[in-house]
Amino acid sequence: MPVVQSSKFELVFGPVKASTDSLQVAIFVKRLRELGWIEGQNIAMEYWWAEGRLDRYADIAAELVRQKVDVIVTYSTPAVIAIKRTTSAIPIVFVSATDPVGNGLVESLARPGGNVTGLSNQAADSVGKRLEILRDVVPTLRRLAILCNLGAPNAVLENGEVQAAARAAGLEIATMDIRRSDDIAPSFETIKDRADAVYVVMDPVVSTSRTQINTIAVSERLPTLYVFRELVEAGGLMSYGPNQSDQFRRAAELVDKILRGTKPADIPVEQPTKFDFVINMKTAKALGLDLPQTLLARADEVIE
Repeated sequence: MPVVQSSKFELVFGPVKASTDSLQVAIFVKRLRELGWIEGQNIAMEYWWAEGRLDRYADIAAELVRQKVDVIVTYSTPAVIAIKRTTSAIPIVFVSATDPVGNGLVESLARPGGNVTGLSNQAADSVGKRLEILRDVVPTLRRLAILCNLGAPNAVLENGEVQAAARAAGLEIATMDIRRSDDIAPSFETIKDRADAVYVVMDPVVSTSRTQINTIAVSERLPTLYVFRELVEAGGLMSYGPNQSDQFRRAAELVDKILRGTKPADIPVEQPTKFDFVINMKTAKALGLDLPQTLLARADEVIE
C-alpha cells in the first residue's frame, strides 16, 4: 500500500509503563507501518505512561487534549474514561476495554455515536469459562479470593460477574480490595487460610505489581487466574482471555481508518477473535500442582 502523504500526529497513552507494554506497542507501530503510516515520515507519535497511577489520568488526559492531536490511542477502561471526560472532539481508540456500553464509552457496539471506538476485551463475559478452567486445575476448590481494585469501574464490573458466577458454582468468596501496590501484601494477609485460589481482576495497579502479586501467591501456595497471558509470563499460574497482540494489531487498523477520514462514531466496536489459554508450568510445579495431560493439551501455550 502506498504511503499516505499527509502529516498526522498521534498520541499513545499507556496506563502502565513502557517496559511493560513495549512488545504490544511495537506490534501496533508495525501494523501502522504496513498500512502506510511511518513514524518520523508521515506520522509523529508521542508516548505517555501513567505508571499504574489512576490519579495521573486526568492530568495526562488534559495535556493530550492541549496538544490538539489527530487521534489518541489508549487501553484500560479507566484511561479511556478519563480521556473521554476531557474531550468530545479528538478521536479516541481503545485497544481493550471492559463492557464499553455499560461503562459509558459508546452508545452501542454497532454505532458508537461519539468520538470513541475500539475493541472490547469481553473480560466480564468470559468469567464463567475462567472459573471452569480453574476448577479443572483445583478440583477441591471451595473458597475463591478475588483480588480487585474496587476504585476502578471496569474492575467493579468484572468483580460482580466473578462473584455471581462463583456463588452459582457454590463457592465461598473473599474479596481483596487493592487501590495501590502497598495494599497487596496486607490484602493477602486478610485471606490467609481462607482461600484455595485467587481470581485476579485486571487493572493498571495489578499490571504494575504483577511480580509482587505472583511472588506472594506462590509463597502462600495459592493458584492465580488471570485474563491476560502477560501476567502468566510474569509468574501467574494461568490465564484465559483475548490475545493482546492481536488487539493492538487491530487497533492500528482502526486508527488507519480514522486518519483516512472515517469518524469514530461510524466505526463499530470490535470483539476479540483470538483467545489464549496459557499455563505456567514452572509456577504449577512451585505450587505442587499435578496438572492433567488433558488440560495441558487444551492450552494454547504451556510456559516451561
